[in-house]
Amino acid sequence: MTLPSHVRAALEAHLRFIYGGEAGEVLSDLTRLLEAFRARHPQLVSVAGEHLSELDAVLITYGDQVRRPDEAPLRTLYAFLCTHLREAVNTVHLLPFYPYTSDDGFSVVDYLKVDPAMGDWEDVYALRQDFRLMFDAVINHVSASSPWFQAFLRDEAPYRDYFTTVPLGTAVSGVVRPRTTPLLTPFNTPSGTKYVWTTFSSDQIDLNYANPRVLIEVTRVLLEYAVRGAKILRLDAVTYLWKELGTPCVHHPKAHRVLQLIRTVMDAVAPGTVLLTETNVPHAENVSYFGDGHNEAQLVYNFALPPLTLHSFVTANAQALTAWAKTLETPSHETCFFNFLASHDGIGVRPVEGILTRAEIMALAERVQAHGGRVSFKTNSDGSHSPYELNISYFDALSNPTADEPLDCQIDRFVAAHAIMLALAGVPGIYVHSLLGSRSDVAGMLRTGINRSINREKLELDRLERELSDPQSLRTRVLTRLTQLLTIRRGNPAFHPQAHQEMLKAPSAVLALRRGDSVTCLVNVSGEVQQVSLDAPVNHDLLSGETFAPLHEVTLKPYGVRWLT
Repeated sequence: MTLPSHVRAALEAHLRFIYGGEAGEVLSDLTRLLEAFRARHPQLVSVAGEHLSELDAVLITYGDQVRRPDEAPLRTLYAFLCTHLREAVNTVHLLPFYPYTSDDGFSVVDYLKVDPAMGDWEDVYALRQDFRLMFDAVINHVSASSPWFQAFLRDEAPYRDYFTTVPLGTAVSGVVRPRTTPLLTPFNTPSGTKYVWTTFSSDQIDLNYANPRVLIEVTRVLLEYAVRGAKILRLDAVTYLWKELGTPCVHHPKAHRVLQLIRTVMDAVAPGTVLLTETNVPHAENVSYFGDGHNEAQLVYNFALPPLTLHSFVTANAQALTAWAKTLETPSHETCFFNFLASHDGIGVRPVEGILTRAEIMALAERVQAHGGRVSFKTNSDGSHSPYELNISYFDALSNPTADEPLDCQIDRFVAAHAIMLALAGVPGIYVHSLLGSRSDVAGMLRTGINRSINREKLELDRLERELSDPQSLRTRVLTRLTQLLTIRRGNPAFHPQAHQEMLKAPSAVLALRRGDSVTCLVNVSGEVQQVSLDAPVNHDLLSGETFAPLHEVTLKPYGVRWLT
């Protein structure tokens, strides 16, 4: 199936920007790949572009999150989801389920295999019978044990040019660093020691997109993910894709252009596939990955939301969150934010640089440490270190696990935080440990020596089911209340991802907003009763089901939530 002329012209423009004089040969190879793909998979070509709606809610989970003896974990996960979450979420973000060597999946050995410790492709296909799937596309780097890098270490063509090497002594201090580990890692090869670009760790080897062969190979992987059921592709760490010494090597124009090329490819051959960019950077930089609203990602992580929500409850003041939310705009109706509070990573604080003061960010860091968590740091251009993310379960970030405080209050605070996330315009993503009310796994973190392990505990299904069978357990109470919020949200078109959002005037301890023209959402971020005056009367609470005489004055209990019509 021949590519439409406008698609070929767009690809050529992208490739000329990226590769200059090499664009012609690359275009020929890419065109052959895409035309063969269209011929083999006409069912993907004919799918209309994905339309996101209020029905969309994403569960973020590892493929081996729940385990049962003598059963493939992906199969166990599917059974658990069908039992407990079929009505609450319609999409499952499977964190990397490929063979890997470190970082709980984000150092991929083989992009196109399922880790046999989790199951096989048939287990993945079973999941897509009942849920849409999001796959991780970890395309900035591969494992040091991957066949590509092992061939590089043997000086084999073409892989000797698949990775970026830098001569010893080259100044790299101007490169923006998301970690404190060295940027360059030495490796021995038959032609001598080579210093290889490793943005995240010595086991995560950055790919060299200046080599067009790498772009072709990665495109092949992304197309295969679409074939295997990915409706959303989470593009991991794409802000670091392009390396050019003398620049910060972050948000490089060619990194954006690679993303635009990927969007053009997917729109042409698998238009039902949505792109989500993972760019944990200051908010103003993060939203640049929407492009012009039509040419880059349809979804962008709302990375400032988790620390701003935490700050609101720490200070009992929602004003910073409200002021920021007033600025939230997307460039087109094709785009929206991916809202979340917790994930497999920590609570990133770089996104609130310029929104919160340094003192406010440090106060969050100190709180997390006081609650048993850890703080991870990055290296600045002057050699100093500053907080990069806070490592703790979101439940414990909000409530001190050693404090003498009623559990009811802690649960109310946690649910209130999620009510904010679920009310805001965008598609909600909820981490499995949040949905299950998990506390920090300090023992797991101490065992691995890795800060992020504190919020990555794997669960034995039999024990989990016993806890969920107790109506008074923390897990049951959190799951029940969050499932109620999710279910109500999915049933009301006012929560469409792009429905109108208006921030309302309210006391400083209350976040107040209106979605569409019908639902007023109020959340008390303090432990004190709050009175809210509304500009329009309400007479029904979606959460309690209560109907009452029209009111302009609404009372919120401590950490109270009301969704009113």
